[in-house]
Amino acid sequence: MGLKISQVDAFTDRPFAGNPAAVCVLPEARETEWMQNVAQEMNLSETAFLVKENDLYNLRWFTPGIEVELCGHATLASAHVLWEEGHLEPDQQARFSTRSGILTADRIGSQIELDFPAVTESASDPADGLLEGLGIDAVYVGRNRMDYLVEVASEEILRAMTPNFSQLKSVDVRGIIVTSKASRSGLDFVSRFFAPNSGIDEDPVTGSAHCSLGPYWRKHLNKDSFTAYQASARGGTVKVRLVDDRVRLAGSAVTVMRGELLI
Repeated sequence: MGLKISQVDAFTDRPFAGNPAAVCVLPEARETEWMQNVAQEMNLSETAFLVKENDLYNLRWFTPGIEVELCGHATLASAHVLWEEGHLEPDQQARFSTRSGILTADRIGSQIELDFPAVTESASDPADGLLEGLGIDAVYVGRNRMDYLVEVASEEILRAMTPNFSQLKSVDVRGIIVTSKASRSGLDFVSRFFAPNSGIDEDPVTGSAHCSLGPYWRKHLNKDSFTAYQASARGGTVKVRLVDDRVRLAGSAVTVMRGELLI
């Protein structure tokens, strides 16, 4: 009997949009090398592995190339699988032990709301090759403990970007968040996320990036709740709500595939 693995599109209410993640609920912990190999085999931006520990699930996230310390869309996908497959009751909170502390997920109507730590940035000089690799002029450049955050002057500039990923790979960070105010009605800000050093040229929808985008745009828009859109080819909507030093991220999820790992 193999291990069940599911593929879930997160931060979307329809299949083939949002950000796909693989989710595998393990009966017991497995070796890091094995999990990394599975993630490489799945070849999605993230593969999540869960092991039940008392009232928590230990949760680890892997790109095809590395293990990461924080991932939003694969956490949302994991909570979705726990409820959908009956590991948790419909009204039960999902609680995760992770490299970024205890994270939780709650069902709020048809959506799932994650409780994540805020990740604040501070102004920074751009690394050599950063703006050249992005191919843009920056309104602002900041850096947090994981990523660069770059603001550009308009949504049109952001959407038209065609980065040089080979050049960006020389920038020694997990990823690069590019953002601007939204020009479309009903949205507050838009973003894109590039992470060639993590094995992902462009991530479709990046929950963890919004842990930094929320605090950033609170300073500039003087509000605590936002509707954000990540303008990748697949695209996805993230509801962002700031509460003290935490960021609540809400979105929908859709299971698109189930299978078995036979190894």
